[in-house]
Amino acid sequence: MIRKNTWITYTQKQEKEAFAFAEGYKKFLDQGKTERECVDQLVNMAEEEGFVELTSLLEKKKKVKKGDKIYSVWMNKSIVLFHIGEEPMENGMNILGAHIDSPRLDVKQNPLYEEGGFAYLDTHYYGGIKKYQYVAMPLALHGVVVKKDGSTVQLTVGEDEEDPVFFFSDLLIHLAQEQMTKKATEVIEGEMLDLIIGNKPLVIEKEEKEEKEDKDDDKLTKGQRYAFREEKEEKACQSKISGAVKRGILAILKDQYGFEEEDFISAELEIVPAGPARDAGFDRSLILAYGQDDRVCAYPSAKAIFDTKDIKRTACSILVDKEEIGSVGATGMRSHFFENAVAEVMELMGDYSELRLRRCLANSCMLSSDVSSSYDPQFASAFEKKNVAYVGSGMVFNKFTGTHGKAGSNDANAEYLAHLRAIFEKEKVNFQTAELGRVDLGGGGTIAYILALYGMNVIDSGVPVLSMHAPYEATSKADLYEAYRGYIAFLKHASLRNE
Repeated sequence: MIRKNTWITYTQKQEKEAFAFAEGYKKFLDQGKTERECVDQLVNMAEEEGFVELTSLLEKKKKVKKGDKIYSVWMNKSIVLFHIGEEPMENGMNILGAHIDSPRLDVKQNPLYEEGGFAYLDTHYYGGIKKYQYVAMPLALHGVVVKKDGSTVQLTVGEDEEDPVFFFSDLLIHLAQEQMTKKATEVIEGEMLDLIIGNKPLVIEKEEKEEKEDKDDDKLTKGQRYAFREEKEEKACQSKISGAVKRGILAILKDQYGFEEEDFISAELEIVPAGPARDAGFDRSLILAYGQDDRVCAYPSAKAIFDTKDIKRTACSILVDKEEIGSVGATGMRSHFFENAVAEVMELMGDYSELRLRRCLANSCMLSSDVSSSYDPQFASAFEKKNVAYVGSGMVFNKFTGTHGKAGSNDANAEYLAHLRAIFEKEKVNFQTAELGRVDLGGGGTIAYILALYGMNVIDSGVPVLSMHAPYEATSKADLYEAYRGYIAFLKHASLRNE
């Protein structure tokens, strides 16, 4: 089968639309480097489009009807969007599902210490990363600190041009003979990834008046008195020097950000590459940025549900946390928050029962919108050329993912693929099919298999990514735009029901 290069198929108008769409996406990346920041943006976008929070509808016991637009946020880290269609929800929904968490490093709960004149934050990496890629590069700190009184400090340091940045140190090449013989997994170990956040000791002004000498001091000889004073001053000096850099950092955290060392216990601080998303290539056809897995699918998924009009089946977009660590926890896809939100919406429509909810989920169609690895000529041996995604050749369908014999995979039905082919070809959306690397080498997982547990039709689809999980990943503006167009076509026309 011949793959089309999407740029060749575009008119000048379509090319301009693709470039314009990418500008909005880059802003989304810049302002959403954590799952919390993504949810904040998505809520603002949704409300601008007339979406109403589910909680407020429940409080008012307001009836939901055709055409209503609803969103529900869970723990500030996951969000689900509904656009109610003409058909009863029992007939099923058309669902786009993506994740908004990305590989990074998290600050531990007891992180701050001083060693060798540096103040450090101890970290734990999140998701699959090559640890050596994160050393000796500018990093930013994003997240929240929740204090005992319940107040929240939002922290974003390292993104503004006037901000300081942070970094992990690396061993200079002149002394790295032993390091260079290690395997890539051992060059930088997890416990070595301690973030340098300062080097300046806290300076305490010398008191104008010294403390009065002890009453017995006048009984000492002049020489004894001098020696006694020297000893006191040396001890005082040592106590001031020890931990002085750490104390300097604590003073800054207290003065500028309003929290103390103990507040790290209830903080969620994430370390990510500093700086904005950038156009890449002389032709500006590519985007180089942190966190494109999977925000390159989350953004067009949200935009598609905002921009799709006159739908028959209820449209839904699920944007979730924790996919990079197995979709676990209360904000991951394995949680029941999505199922609960659907039940609440059906109740407000006067159409809820356990049986109808089960029918709704089983009759739904879903695109599990996650990225796919793209062919990299520099590492050609890792791929099987006939069954790999190519940057610039459109959005990707992965019939199955998993690893080593499709373990942990959702394997979509042929009937469902045929249904989607017909839709995308009718709407002239450029798409391709792929696998995640060579059979015995590659593999990976998404949220697809979790939604498939309801019995619905699910397939992985998304955007090919170059250098996936690296601090900076690359995608094509054309693939991004085709994903957006494909998601709209899916929301409008998908209707396959299980029998």
